[in-house]
Amino acid sequence: MTSMGNTRRTVALLLSGAALAAALGSAPARAAAEPARGPGGVLESPAAEPAPAPGWVLKPTGTEARFRGLAAVGRTGAWVAGSRGTVLRTEDGGRSWRNVSPPGAETLEFRDIEAFGEDRAVVLAIGEGEASRILRTEDGGATWTEAFRNTDPRAFYDCVTFLDRRHGLALSDPVDGKYRILSTRDGGRSWRVLPDAGMPAALPGEAAFAASGQCLAGSGPKDVWLATGGGATARVLHSSDRGLNWTVTDSTLPAGDPARGVFALAFRDRRHGIAVGGDYRTGQPSPRAAAVSRDGGRTWRQAHTPPPAYRSGVAWLPHTRSAALAVGPTGTDLTTDGGRTWRTVDSGSYDTIDCAPGAGCWAAGEKGRVARLERPGAGGGPGSLGKTAG
Repeated sequence: MTSMGNTRRTVALLLSGAALAAALGSAPARAAAEPARGPGGVLESPAAEPAPAPGWVLKPTGTEARFRGLAAVGRTGAWVAGSRGTVLRTEDGGRSWRNVSPPGAETLEFRDIEAFGEDRAVVLAIGEGEASRILRTEDGGATWTEAFRNTDPRAFYDCVTFLDRRHGLALSDPVDGKYRILSTRDGGRSWRVLPDAGMPAALPGEAAFAASGQCLAGSGPKDVWLATGGGATARVLHSSDRGLNWTVTDSTLPAGDPARGVFALAFRDRRHGIAVGGDYRTGQPSPRAAAVSRDGGRTWRQAHTPPPAYRSGVAWLPHTRSAALAVGPTGTDLTTDGGRTWRTVDSGSYDTIDCAPGAGCWAAGEKGRVARLERPGAGGGPGSLGKTAG
């Protein structure tokens, strides 16, 4: 391998999930001390300073859109989707953004996007009736095709997820007392409503939250989980057959109010999952804002030390089995023990987060905010979790 290849591999390893978790979880650097003296009072060489901690580095987008849809496709590539029909993509780590918004979509509210590299993406618009739509591109956003338009005024679609490049699901709030599931088997070209015989009844007032594109989460070829709120209990539903049959379990997150529930799910495999949420209203307490499952969502245990406030997005860090980040309007929290304990490591406002399978974590939110997780000097300038990133 060439020296340039070795350099790239070293950078990738430094920015892997395990390295990031170790750096983010470490204690702040201690204050500089007087150099130690050896025998005879000779000054010894000081120990090398620790490498700067990684953190969110803002990547200006030139827009005021609120981005709740985010798809990371690597260290240098990402798509974001948000208000006023806005879709942007970058191929250079966020140094520049290309506006690839679908023509005539200014009245649509995009809340989720799933991408398959630099060319293929599926974006979801939310709302009642025909406001809920799914659009698809195969040429990097140069052209878009409408793949689905909701014609049922009772349906309101919230989020979409893909289990592989062909199989995907989209979730609507309950219709006739049950959640409605859309399914695709051809990469989003066509969609059909699945039968609801295997779907448990929704609770009175229960719905899903279109806050971060993470009210559906998948792992492997067939398993998918659904997050709920607004009812007497915040629940998680699980399907092991791509949405045909579901089981349901109560979570430990706040419930009993339309503003409370599970807002986001992330599963690193078929067994280990994290749920985050709380009460999204500004200033309202969320004392139980995270829970963890080790049995595929059959049971949930409240985090011993949860995030201190409502969190709307969560993602496992790549190349680690125990580290994850949760984001919300008041900050970012880190766990290094699989979701049992969390600590706040940044106070910037973000609505959603996504990490590419190989490497590369991104966050997005209000007022056009998009950030990439990186070390100072690694292509983005200063910034470390634990300090406000704007």
